[in-house]
Amino acid sequence: MSKQFICDIKDRDSINSVFLVKDKIMAMAKNGKPYMNLRLMDKSGDIDGKLWDNVELLDKQFDKDDFVSVRGKASVYLNKMQVVIAEIARLPEDEVSLSDFLPVSPRSIDEMGRELRDVVAAIGNPHLQGLMCSFLDDEQFMKQYCAAPAAKGMHHVYLGGLLEHSLALVKLVKSIVPLYHGINEDLLVAGALLHDVGKIHEMSFERAIDYTDAGKLLGHITIGVELVEEKIRQVEGFPRELSMLLKHMLLSHHGQYEYGSPKRPKTIEATVLNYLDDMDSKINGIQAHIAKENASTSRWTAHHRLYDRYFFKCNGIDQEQQVECLQDEICPPPLEEPPAAPAPRAERPAFSNQPLKGLENLKLF
Repeated sequence: MSKQFICDIKDRDSINSVFLVKDKIMAMAKNGKPYMNLRLMDKSGDIDGKLWDNVELLDKQFDKDDFVSVRGKASVYLNKMQVVIAEIARLPEDEVSLSDFLPVSPRSIDEMGRELRDVVAAIGNPHLQGLMCSFLDDEQFMKQYCAAPAAKGMHHVYLGGLLEHSLALVKLVKSIVPLYHGINEDLLVAGALLHDVGKIHEMSFERAIDYTDAGKLLGHITIGVELVEEKIRQVEGFPRELSMLLKHMLLSHHGQYEYGSPKRPKTIEATVLNYLDDMDSKINGIQAHIAKENASTSRWTAHHRLYDRYFFKCNGIDQEQQVECLQDEICPPPLEEPPAAPAPRAERPAFSNQPLKGLENLKLF
C-alpha cells in the first residue's frame, strides 16, 4: 500500500492508507448512538477522523499510539478537513515505515548542528562558553537536543524543533541587543540555547510526540535547571552570580505564574528572553495552523483552540497567488457579541440641608 500523506488529502478524496492514532475519544451522538473521534497523523500533519459504525467492537481492536490502516472518504466540515472512516484495523509496527510518521524540521538538522557550534564558538564569556561546550561534548545529550521537538502541540511540533526554535531565538537576540545599552549578549545567547533544554526529557518522540512521566511530574523548567546545574559544576570557577542569573532565565522564561513560570522575569535579559520566546513560538504556531488548511478556499482559518480565535490568511503578499475566494463569500468567523449597553445612570440627589435623610430606610428613626 503506497503512503497517502495527510498534507495531500483533498475534499472528497478516497482514503486508503496507514496513519498513527494520535488521540482517540469515545463520544455519544444526540440520538444516543456512540461514535469515535480520532486524531490521525503522519509526518506531514494531522487530521480528524470520524468513526460512526461498529464503534464499540472496533474500540477494543486498537489504542492511542497504534498504527492503523484506514479506508474512508475525506470531506470538509466547518471549514476543516476530516476523514469519515469506513474501515480501520491495527497494524504491527514491523509493517510500517516509521520515517513516514514523525514530522521533521524543514531545516537540515546537520546544518543546524554546525550553526549551533558556530554560535557557541562566538560566545565571549569563558565561563558561559565552557558551559555550552560541556553540553556540546556530551554525545548522548546532543543526540537528544538535536532530535527533540520544541512542544507537543503549540509550536515547532516536529523532530529538530527544539534546536530550530533555540537558534531562532539566538538570531532574534543578536538583532535586539544592538538596539539597547548594557544588555549581556553572551548571557542572553546562553539562555536562548538552554531555556527549553529540559524538553529532551520532558517529551518522548520515538513514535509519537508525548509527555514522559518526568515531563508530567516535573516539567521541562525544573528538569532544565537540574541539567544546567549539573553541567555548571563541571566548569571550574563558574561564578555563583552568573549561575544564578542564567538559572533565573530558565525559571522565568514563561513570564507569568499562570503560564507555568515559577518566577517572573526580574532582569533585563530574562525579560528579553521571555518576549522573544513568546513571539517566536506564536509566529511558528500560527503559520503552522494556516499551512494546515491549504485545501480550504476560505480566507479564514478554522478556530484555533489554544489562541481562541480565527486567523485571516491573506496579508497582501503575492496577490496573484492568493487563495481564490468568491466575491461574496461568507467565511469570516462568527461576529463577537456587541458590548452590552451601559446601564442607565441613577440620578444623583440634589444637595440639601438634610444630611441624615438618606438613613431613614435603616429604621434608625
